[in-house]
Amino acid sequence: MGVIAKQSIRGTIVTYLGIAVGVVTTFFVLTRFLTTEEIGLARVLIDAATLLIGLAQLGTNASIIRFYPYFREKESTEDHGFFFWALVVPFIGFILFALIYWACHVPLGAWFGEKSPLFVEYYYFVLPLAFFMLYQAICESTCNVLMHIVVPRAVRELVVRVGLLAIYLLYAFRVISLDGLVIGICTNYALAALINLCYFFSLQKINLKPDWTFLRANKSLVRRYLTYTGFLIISAVTSVLAPTLSSFFVTAKMGLDSTGIFAIATYMAVMVSVPNRSVAAIASPQLARAIKEQNQDECSFLVRQVTRNMLLIGGMILLTMWVNIDLIFHILPNGATFATAKYIVLILGVSQLIMATFSICLNTLNYSRFYAFSLLLSLILTVSALLLNNYLIPIFGMEGAAASNLLSYALYYLLGIVFVTMLCHIRIVDGKWWIILALLIALFAINQLWCMYAPTMNIWLDSLLRTFILIGGGAFIAYKAKLSPEINNQIKISTSRHLDVTQK
Repeated sequence: MGVIAKQSIRGTIVTYLGIAVGVVTTFFVLTRFLTTEEIGLARVLIDAATLLIGLAQLGTNASIIRFYPYFREKESTEDHGFFFWALVVPFIGFILFALIYWACHVPLGAWFGEKSPLFVEYYYFVLPLAFFMLYQAICESTCNVLMHIVVPRAVRELVVRVGLLAIYLLYAFRVISLDGLVIGICTNYALAALINLCYFFSLQKINLKPDWTFLRANKSLVRRYLTYTGFLIISAVTSVLAPTLSSFFVTAKMGLDSTGIFAIATYMAVMVSVPNRSVAAIASPQLARAIKEQNQDECSFLVRQVTRNMLLIGGMILLTMWVNIDLIFHILPNGATFATAKYIVLILGVSQLIMATFSICLNTLNYSRFYAFSLLLSLILTVSALLLNNYLIPIFGMEGAAASNLLSYALYYLLGIVFVTMLCHIRIVDGKWWIILALLIALFAINQLWCMYAPTMNIWLDSLLRTFILIGGGAFIAYKAKLSPEINNQIKISTSRHLDVTQK
């Protein structure tokens, strides 16, 4: 866990630096200088590209992590041309799904055209955007299996965000037009993909020549790779739809104005799961290796460790956000417009907390011999998301979209926990996990009672007091109760290093 903790902490630091840039961009540039329709356009273009690359990857992201240990020779950098396939397979997938996307212009244009004609106007810009996002993601995955996550994470969280900030400012001051804004977004992701690709090739000597002799000698491995990848292609069709369905349904049924407001709420809620990005990036290869070596104890230990820490960290982030939610909308330019999304932030935040806490469980299922069951889960997720969005959005609007997201993911991860427990015989949570959950529920309840019975007229003072007492008190209890030995250990290491530096 030392490597995981070290790389995760570095990755998380980079991520939160990126969040600082993202906060400035989202809350002080977008909300001030762009209309809700323009915010919605940027959001739906990126969501559409995300959906396209999820399909075009042909399962490559998961295949890279799962099968790299089988190709790499121990105590050597020889990988028998593994990365040739990691780069070529997604290109084939992109060509295939780009043609499908091109052919669907008429029916999709009819669906979005009435409420969101601006998206239809920029429909084809999704293709270059998706291509650059695809190779940014693939290169990041290849760096992950080589245990180097910090630079690709910096590219995603800092380079991309700073680039987007610059582009939005150029548009805000009318240096570029709306066409220039969309082209600039595509160019920004092209730069990110190029940097990741260059960094990947700098890590070690990369062999891009496929080793046919190795493949012929390991036909069973090839069959397993093709079966797994084929399965993931089918699974991707369902699983990548769910995260973007709410955005698409809001765009089609309510218009880009509502999409813009929903996007701001989504940006805020996503912060809850940010730490999991670093943890998952470095823990997933470790988990795949442990499963390959059939090390049941290590798998169980790793899963419980990640779920416990992600619940504590993500829960405290969500609590901090909720305690200060009124102040956040008070500070935001045009905050009254976006304050209608207050409870959407909470609902989506709980959904993000569930994803951050239990995503490691689904990875366990994907990397095990029972990976076919994740297809069933993906089907359930997509069907439930489709039905819930279609039913709840006409009744409850954006709150219905948020509730659809929460309910579909809660069902998805609940069934995932059941499958992992029964099939892989892994205990997902331990006693400390339940204590953390009880602590978070108590803190949220105290916050609600405070708001009801002891409100303060000054919004700044009220937020400051509740943050200091609830967040500070919760963190103190977690530290003293040693609810996360890993976090406690990192605090002790950092403290001892600081003392050493001070004494010197």
